[in-house]
Amino acid sequence: MTEFETLLDHYADITVKIGLNVQKGQDVMIFAPIESPEFVRKVVKKAYEVGAKQVFVEWNDEELTRIRLDLANEASLKEYPAWRSGSYQTLSDQDAAFLYIYSPNPELLNGVDPLRVASAQKAAAAANKQFSMDKSSAKVSWTIVSVPTVSWSKKIYPKMDEAERMRALWKQIFAITRADNEDPEQAWKNHIQSLNDKLDYFNEKRFKFLHYKAPGTELTIELIPEHLWIGGGMTNAHGVPFQPNMPTEEIFTMPLKTGVNGTVSSTKPLNYGGNLIDHFSITFENGRIIDCQAEKGLDTLKQIIDTDEGAHFLGEVSLVPHHSPISDTNLIFYNTLFDENASCHLAIGHSYPFNYRGGREMSEEALAAKGANMSLAHVDFMVGSDALDIDGETHDGQSVPIFRNGNWAI
Repeated sequence: MTEFETLLDHYADITVKIGLNVQKGQDVMIFAPIESPEFVRKVVKKAYEVGAKQVFVEWNDEELTRIRLDLANEASLKEYPAWRSGSYQTLSDQDAAFLYIYSPNPELLNGVDPLRVASAQKAAAAANKQFSMDKSSAKVSWTIVSVPTVSWSKKIYPKMDEAERMRALWKQIFAITRADNEDPEQAWKNHIQSLNDKLDYFNEKRFKFLHYKAPGTELTIELIPEHLWIGGGMTNAHGVPFQPNMPTEEIFTMPLKTGVNGTVSSTKPLNYGGNLIDHFSITFENGRIIDCQAEKGLDTLKQIIDTDEGAHFLGEVSLVPHHSPISDTNLIFYNTLFDENASCHLAIGHSYPFNYRGGREMSEEALAAKGANMSLAHVDFMVGSDALDIDGETHDGQSVPIFRNGNWAI
């Protein structure tokens, strides 16, 4: 094999064995862009080699998405095919593993009415609500990875020719996901252990508040009393470990829905469904978003917040050091999977049940009564930089430096 084929083989291997951790007799569902056949074929082959029962692939084409949003009848945008959501739910009920290959074109929806985009996204979210809950509660295993596409690579490397920028982006992906290690599987196990060490510290400390301070940011986040920090992978309802994000550098937990106050400013652009939101700030009072500003994409930001009542609140708090493999590339990837793992981030909308002690076994109503946020939306945005300081405040009022100049202070 060529060097590229070897690295691609490594990438497919860790996707199946570390990301999905496919079990014998398990079905696998893959959502993939049409630009990724070589990688998908390798993943399918490896899934069958470790004992997958059936592997299904649903191909998607962003250009077709654009055509629909431009031309489809407006009423149809508020509908979602029952056969599609039903098939996903059936697979989820059968404990399938789900792989998402996410390779967005940040310019895809330029010029499309944000209301039309919001209608389509809201319809999909509503139709797949239970399926989304199965994933957000870690009932089933799922993983998100990325592969280069022509449009995405052009956004990152606009001065290179097509072949050069595709090679450059593949090189970054292989490095960031540890696929270029001599033993990628062991490299991932070592990395997961280092994240688990941080989890032990935070879950023992059990901070009551996190205080953020940076240019344009002065924010206090109260954590839900029975919060649980997660990172370095999860386990599904059958106790099988999986890694939902590849790459991952974060540990994250649940804020108290009504416990967020102050203003936070973004530090990286947010690519949301093909629309770019940049240089924005959000202000909270008693947890609720009371104001937002943006130099670019303000209408899209407002549409996210107006998804439902829960989208007016936060659902996730995530810590990522500024000096990390992705951040150290000094690139903006315009891809949340990568950019959120280069920067501390927050998420508008839905809380993950597994971030509450015993939350996986609780109903939405029971979690909400404890202060968790429920929403059809879950949208991460980046707030970390080399100027961010974070202090933790314990229940007895002790202040502990957590981040200084964007990096761990513990």
